[in-house]
Parts: sequence; structure tokens; C-alpha cells
Amino acid sequence: MDSRHGFVAVALALSLAGCNAAGPRLPDPQLTGRDAQFMALVPTADVGVAYERYRVDFKTNEPSGSIIVDTKNKFLYFVEPNGKAIRYGVATGQEAYGWTGRAVIGGMQEWPRWIPPKDMLERWPHLQPTADAGGLPGGPDNPLGARALYLFENGKDTLYRIHGTNEPEKIGQSVSSGCIRMRDIDAIDLYNRVKLGANVVVL
Repeated sequence: MDSRHGFVAVALALSLAGCNAAGPRLPDPQLTGRDAQFMALVPTADVGVAYERYRVDFKTNEPSGSIIVDTKNKFLYFVEPNGKAIRYGVATGQEAYGWTGRAVIGGMQEWPRWIPPKDMLERWPHLQPTADAGGLPGGPDNPLGARALYLFENGKDTLYRIHGTNEPEKIGQSVSSGCIRMRDIDAIDLYNRVKLGANVVVL
């Protein structure tokens, strides 16, 4: 099966999954001392019941440990064995800036440094001083939030990430940066589960 047919098969399987029955909300992950210190300072928001973290029934041909992002419905699924997945609410890119396709997790960082990418600097020149200073150190004010997973395609960085956010009120929305944003507590939870080299499918 070529990559195009495989991508279509994943999309079809996701559509057939329909409305996944959600069980009880999953507990928050255990935090390190550093996490607890920073998390006490990050903004919070009520994202609504639908975008909380749940274990759900989920049919897919993707192997356990994969990530599937449903950009239309604003959900990220971490595939588990036996027809289950953990579902997280996310914010995705606006249509003009979003990315879809297959990738792998090529890097993982806790409280990562943020350097505005070139296309963002073209849209928002006021960020140039931040780029010139070598970016923004990790912490509660950093737009990448608590964790970042770096998406690679054919061995190259796509410049798209799955990451936390200091704007949790935008979960469930389309936002312009194009990356996939999660609540910081969800980004930590996913980071603790996923492995370097895991498959990622963004639909």
C-alpha cells in the first residue's frame, strides 16, 4: 500500500469511528518539581467537557503508540492496544497555515525554547527582536508551553510541532500558527506516553 492509499485508509477509519463513547476523564499526570512550579504560573481556561482527556473506543490500522490528529473536529488520539485511544482536545492551524500528512516524532523537549519561524516573522515582524535574541527560554510565558514534539517527514523537520500552549482558551479552535496546540497538562500526559520515532498522522 503506498503512502497516499495509506493516508486515505486512515481518514476512512477515523470517519468510521464516529462518535467515540468517552469513559471517565483520565487523571492528570504526576508533575516534577519544575513542572509544578511552572504550571502554577500558566494561564488556565475551561475548555469544555468535550475537550477534556478521555480513553475512548477507537478503530484504526495504525499501530499502538501512534498519534492521529483530527484537525476538523479538533481532537488528537494516542493509539492504544485493543481498539482504544486516549483523546485530547487540541487547537489546530487555520486552513492557510495548517499541515496534513504523515510524519514521525523526530524530537521531544520539556519546556522548550521558542524561536519564531521565518514564515511567522514575515506575518508578524514585531517578533524579529525575539528571534534576534535567540528565542524565548522555556517557561510559563513561552508559547510552546510545557512540552514540544517535533514532526519530521523524510528525515527533515517540517517545522510543525505538537506542543503545549499559554492560550488554553483557544483549544477547540483554528489558530493561525499552524502547529497543533494542547493544554499544558495534556501535553505533559502525551509526552509521558509517546516514544521518539512514533508515527503521526495529521488529517
